[in-house]
Formats: sequence, structure tokens, C-alpha cells
Amino acid sequence: MDAKTTRSAELTGLKLTRVSEMIQVAAGTLFKEHGLSTPQYNVLRILRGAGKDGLNCHQISDRMIKRVPDITRLLDRLEARRLVSRQRSQQDRRVVMARISPKGQELLRKIDLPLD
Repeated sequence: MDAKTTRSAELTGLKLTRVSEMIQVAAGTLFKEHGLSTPQYNVLRILRGAGKDGLNCHQISDRMIKRVPDITRLLDRLEARRLVSRQRSQQDRRVVMARISPKGQELLRKIDLPLD
């Protein structure tokens, strides 16, 4: 790759990084207006996609856009707001399944409008 091509690639990368940051800031502001952090929104989005069966903490963690150190605490906060529910698995009592609640679904619908 010659110097001109390298420079062009670097500038393109910088522009993409700036645009990504602008989008993340705008989305974070929207989530904050609804009392959510970006990771909390991400968990709700993941659980909505999981449907009625829900997911366990490990499955949620695997699907997160950005890794968070403690999914359990994140779920605690969402459960306290009644945005998710948790229940022990019937097949394996060590596993706790999380599901989005109707209230969580409604909150996501409100957030979806400006994002569309």
C-alpha cells in the first residue's frame, strides 16, 4: 500500500470512529431520558429478541455489544424497575432465566420510535 492509500485509509477510519462516537452519545442521551444506561437498554433489546423463553446470564453476556462485568447486578436494577422478571429453570435449578416484562416491552417501544 502506498503512502497516499495509507493516509486515505487512516482518514476514513478516523471519520468512522467520530461518527460512531456521535451516534453512541446521541443514543446514550435518549436512553438516559428513559432512565436507562446503554448496557441496560442492550439487555432489554436482547431479551425482547429472545422471546418468551428468555435467556440466562451467560447467554445475555454472550450477546452484549460491549461486555459488562456483572450481568446479575444489571438485571437486579432492571428487575427492581419491573422491566424484567427472573425465574429458576425447571430443568436445572442452578440456572436463572430472565425475560422482558410487558413494562419493559412498552419502554422499548417508546425508545424505538426515535431510533427508527
